[in-house]
Amino acid sequence: MPTYAQTVTANWSFPTSVRFGIGRINELAAIARELGAKRPLLITDSGLKSLPPVLSALDALRAGGFEPALFHDVKPNPTGTNVAKGVKALKAGGHDLVIAIGGGSALDAAKAVALMATQSRPMWDFEDIGDNWTRVDTSALLPVIAIPTTAGTGSELGRASVITNEDEARKVIVYHPRMMPDVVVMDPILTTGLPAHITAATGMDALSHALEAFSAPSYHPMAEGIALNALQMIKQWLPRATADGNDLEARAQMLVASGMGCVALQKGLGAIHALAHPLGALHDSHHGLLNAVLMPYVVRFNAPAIEDKLAVLARFLDLPKHDSGAVIDWICQLRQTLKLPATLTDMGLTNIDRDRVAAMGAVDPSAGGNPIPLDPKNLRTILDAAIDG
Repeated sequence: MPTYAQTVTANWSFPTSVRFGIGRINELAAIARELGAKRPLLITDSGLKSLPPVLSALDALRAGGFEPALFHDVKPNPTGTNVAKGVKALKAGGHDLVIAIGGGSALDAAKAVALMATQSRPMWDFEDIGDNWTRVDTSALLPVIAIPTTAGTGSELGRASVITNEDEARKVIVYHPRMMPDVVVMDPILTTGLPAHITAATGMDALSHALEAFSAPSYHPMAEGIALNALQMIKQWLPRATADGNDLEARAQMLVASGMGCVALQKGLGAIHALAHPLGALHDSHHGLLNAVLMPYVVRFNAPAIEDKLAVLARFLDLPKHDSGAVIDWICQLRQTLKLPATLTDMGLTNIDRDRVAAMGAVDPSAGGNPIPLDPKNLRTILDAAIDG
């Protein structure tokens, strides 16, 4: 694969307008002006509020004549309360643009704030079930600029937000086609210096999106091709990005691969996410890390239904053998190389209510894309393996 992303500056649409390249954060004020904004609100998480990516964005806006406000009351697993507070801050400041900057949590929360700023119905009415999305009032939606600082969720190119409903202790996928940001700024420099364990966990999140999309039985050849290429890119670049936080080439390639994984997941997800969502809601655990742990157990469960596809993937990834076992071995070896845990027990998760998690997973919207139909019984089987090893 060519190694030129570090030196490339490019604009593309898919269909979101993407500004890719080192230093593109300096164009933020000009982009805001293109969107007709006068009072931008920058939304991030509490851990990022004083770090260089956010400071760079604020500086770029001020240099361009804006006086941006900052909202940072966002948890690693964003909640309905976080979104409600963000909407309150947005309305109080009379803001007309949301700038989402950070990892998946900040991006998801910010997209939800932008959506809910102009709605009269509760956010949970827009859960990604059936045609709930048609309930959204689209007459006055606010524009969104998304700036990823991790290569993981790809939320900057997504049409949904995953928000925890605290009252029900479950993660809810809030969806509308127009939740997709208006402009994405992919600046690899903003991802440098990210700690190795976060780089690894978020990178495995990107891998899970591409892998589940590739495995899903629905017919979407375009998404499947994007997923396959993203998997190859992640295989090549995630170990490098984790080993050296300042490797701009690896950071750039992983940013693109992460976005591609998100684009591909419209083909479907599966048991990895169906289990990670309730586990994250009940234990407040890192989503990407949960995906990394669950991944090989889910692939082993699904292998009888997708052996041919996994053989194709093994050939594409140039693995020693062209079968499902080679793919599973590669995932386990990658996880070991990245120094990630192999079981949920190794993650420190104890006292998991196995039956409750399995029941929640069976009704999670992600479950519908699994190659083998899911129910609480077979999800419990996967979960038991992921806990006990």
